[in-house]
Amino acid sequence: MAELRRLLRSDRSMPELSRRGFLVAACATGAAFGFPRIGLAAMDPGAADGAAAKAVGARFEPSIWYWIDSRGVVNVNIIRAEMGQHVGTAIARILADELGAPWKDVRIEHVDSDPKWGMMVTGGSGSVSQSWDIYRRAGAAGRLALIEKAAQLWAVDAGSLSLTNGVVSGGGESVGIGELVTSGIERSFTEDELNALPLRPVSELTLVGRDVAALDIANKTTGQAIYGIDARIEGMVHAVPILPPTRYGCEITEIDDSAAKQVKGFQQVLKLDDPTGTVPGWAIVIADNHWAALRSAEAVRLSYTLPDAAKVTEAALQEEARRLIADPAAGAVLDTGEGDFDPVFAGAADRIEAEYTTATVLHFQLEPLNATAFRDPDGVWEIHTGNQWQSLIVPTLEAALGVESGKVVLRSYMLGGGFGRRLNGDYAVPAALASQALDGRPVKMVMRREDDVLFDSPRSPSVQKLRMGFDPDGRVLAMDMAVAAGWPTKAMIPIAMPNGVNDQPYDPFSVDGADHWYSVGAQRLRAISNELALQSFRPGWLRAVGPGFTAFAVESFMDEAARHLGQDPVQFRLDHLKAEGRNAGEAPLSNGGAGRQAEVLRRVVELSHYGEAELPPDTAIGIATTFGQARSMPTWIGGAAQVRVDRSSGRVDVQKIWLAVDCGIVIDPDSARAQTEGAALWGLSMALYEGTEFVDGAVRDRNLDSYNPLRMMDTPEIEIEFVASSEAPVGLGEPGTTVIAPAIANAIHAAVGVRMRHLPITPEAVLAALG
Repeated sequence: MAELRRLLRSDRSMPELSRRGFLVAACATGAAFGFPRIGLAAMDPGAADGAAAKAVGARFEPSIWYWIDSRGVVNVNIIRAEMGQHVGTAIARILADELGAPWKDVRIEHVDSDPKWGMMVTGGSGSVSQSWDIYRRAGAAGRLALIEKAAQLWAVDAGSLSLTNGVVSGGGESVGIGELVTSGIERSFTEDELNALPLRPVSELTLVGRDVAALDIANKTTGQAIYGIDARIEGMVHAVPILPPTRYGCEITEIDDSAAKQVKGFQQVLKLDDPTGTVPGWAIVIADNHWAALRSAEAVRLSYTLPDAAKVTEAALQEEARRLIADPAAGAVLDTGEGDFDPVFAGAADRIEAEYTTATVLHFQLEPLNATAFRDPDGVWEIHTGNQWQSLIVPTLEAALGVESGKVVLRSYMLGGGFGRRLNGDYAVPAALASQALDGRPVKMVMRREDDVLFDSPRSPSVQKLRMGFDPDGRVLAMDMAVAAGWPTKAMIPIAMPNGVNDQPYDPFSVDGADHWYSVGAQRLRAISNELALQSFRPGWLRAVGPGFTAFAVESFMDEAARHLGQDPVQFRLDHLKAEGRNAGEAPLSNGGAGRQAEVLRRVVELSHYGEAELPPDTAIGIATTFGQARSMPTWIGGAAQVRVDRSSGRVDVQKIWLAVDCGIVIDPDSARAQTEGAALWGLSMALYEGTEFVDGAVRDRNLDSYNPLRMMDTPEIEIEFVASSEAPVGLGEPGTTVIAPAIANAIHAAVGVRMRHLPITPEAVLAALG
């Protein structure tokens, strides 16, 4: 699991024209606009044209992570994808703070997929956590080199000098870092030297934990930010794909493009031959412009042979999961280190068990899937797109194109939403194959929303069975949990799956959250791959992945257990959050273990005044606590939700949400709050609104006319408090999603006495439970 977590680390000008301005002008005048060629080698989201800055004058590169030029500009290289979370701003401030550079002189550059950057991935809420030590040490290296240079020039002891706000000073002398770079610095650091560098005390950092202007906010606000869908390459043609009825197994038997030939701008239809099996049964329309490609794709008629997967339904997927759970030999058994479950459970004086299920969930990121591909004069294939896991898709692209390693480079663009969908870069393959069929000519593919959804890598439906045994005095003796779902890691990078204690591999992302921090005596946890799901579609990583369903089950079940015993649900949790043994955690990321989870639970109880005020009829506050993305990188969260249940309609009105969050050191307060709010609202959306089902081998809902995420009018007040901490920073992109659903379910039970065990919790389901 540790290895898998490790995996998850020229001037141009553009017209001063915002997207809104373009639309207004185009609609008002019918004018045609010309755009310059956009072909980014690396992307700076703070530049109006997206082009990264070049060094002016001399350039000093203390490490591969940044350079400083003669102006004193500090250009920080970012390997993480920018999709609204200001990841570059967060990482750059870590380096600038350690270096001693003023924020006004900092720039960021989202680099391409050169192998020198190592593993490039933005997922698992690991970007800041995995960057913290690396970028601090890089900053410390530059600080030391600059101070040494000044000491050399002044013939003084380097220990008497300091670097603050871009100036080295001491002994009555001072000099800017740009001037030092101009004087020439030759200094390199070995790995051992980097690891031995002294770092500033956290208390002396002046950028970390303070609000600073995000480096990309201006262009996002004005519409000048460059996203993958904005890519324009000279001489490119436009493409729109035609997808088969199911993800796998379809084969095109006939193409009728007679009607498409009547569309002005239509060029041809290509039948894609993909040796990697990423896009089987695909055709793609080539046209002069996107509108012509879109109209032509609607006119083409295709015939297919259909696989058995075309009969798969959501019910069949869930029944297969139940069948697998009933087989005691199925799945991988995780090491919980807590004894032999079976004999202890068999001797229990009292037992409870419950089944929890969740529906298929779609991404629906704002920017539809797109990619632009071409072969450059040197024979290198360039793929221009927004992507969360460059290192995962580049080898697939090389295999699809039949080229050797190093012949494909992915150029970074901003992402108009990711949420895990763009971890799977499968959408780049058809653009590359289409360009190859056209002898390397640039092809820009933009998918229709309905096809984007049909091609989605959704969060798999899940079934979870939980059991707990008690002694005659009501003490917990044993707990068992089995989780069955389609595994994204098995579908896309099976080599990264660790083995359980029974030597069976498992996908950590599909069972995270089930390996909780409660002390429950003998504990067993099974992770089971639903092979029918894997054969029917490509399961994906969706914001929070497994904890989106495992936390719902665990925290609802803990509530059930407490009420079964006649105990207060909060006190029951606190009694079992003991920072002992494996639940004590370990440095640097989970230090404090269950004790820190207990603290955020206590704090959210105080924030929400749980149990203190008398609430109106059918209204209650529900409590839950989770630990974010994974045991190896926990973000401790206590959550409370006040809900009112309408007995006549079954509608659940969430009136307020409280969150207490311990994420270690808060790097970027504004972004931390924004990410936590966004995650909580997504968690609310998946709890009450979002969910589809498989019908005839494909998802039922293809657009937002039938798939209904949370609307603004249903957004409650959210109160968030971050725990002051000096512990190492951990992730915030996903953890906030995990605590909301169980808090709501527990509130519903407290309000009207019914236990909801399926997500989403629909009004129809509530009415049925109420009887």
